[in-house]
Amino acid sequence: AEAWAAPIWTAPADRAAALAVLRRAVELGVGIVDTADAYALGANEELVAEALHPYSEEVAIATKIGVVRPSPTEWIPLGNPAYLRQQAELSLRRLRVERIDLLQLHRIDPGVPLADQIGALKRLREEGKVRHIGLSEVTVEQLREASEITPIAAVQNMYNLVTRQHDEVVDYAAAHGIAFLPFFPIAMGGHAGQDSPVAAVAREVGATPSQTALAWLLHRSPTVIPIPGTTSAGHLEENVAALEVSLSRERFERLSAAGLEAGQEG
Repeated sequence: AEAWAAPIWTAPADRAAALAVLRRAVELGVGIVDTADAYALGANEELVAEALHPYSEEVAIATKIGVVRPSPTEWIPLGNPAYLRQQAELSLRRLRVERIDLLQLHRIDPGVPLADQIGALKRLREEGKVRHIGLSEVTVEQLREASEITPIAAVQNMYNLVTRQHDEVVDYAAAHGIAFLPFFPIAMGGHAGQDSPVAAVAREVGATPSQTALAWLLHRSPTVIPIPGTTSAGHLEENVAALEVSLSRERFERLSAAGLEAGQEG
């Protein structure tokens, strides 16, 4: 399924609430804040800066470049190296930093050689404008090819208990010490209903189904860093509390099997 169904076209209507959620995340010890130049046409990056600048040394600011937004429903990869470098410069200004902690290629543009796209990010890193380079929605082969050009620190793919097409990428990232940032990490739906295996395990461990889904991700691989999005301080606190949920091997395997079954049914 296309992960870009949400428009993220304009800044949040309740700006004060959005700022409060960002600040509360840092208070709770969240160590990475992920945004993109394409979110609200840069307004999301400005929101992050308004909330958190000057940034704590304990927080990494991650953003993404490489997608254009001609309209609220369009997300179009654009990997022209000059464009990528321009967008990085704009992100630096909006985030109010001299160096971006993690700059990710939002999508690989099939119309531009991968080496040219990765080369643009490598040049930014060599110029000291980027600390780490990441990719998003890539295969193992693309990750391997990019890694031959420059070190890749992180991969951000859609992945959760049910959406498991990137299992191989999760394993590759773990084997090579690459952070794996699953977006849409909480897959709720029929498989998480009151009588579901997810709800059953949640009751057993004294957690909510959402926390249990996040706990499964945290147990899935040592390099997984879930990035659940939320506009609510309450949901934020619930998500962070998933760090305290411990899953036995039996419960982890039961969740894994239930997720695969639900994914096949979907």
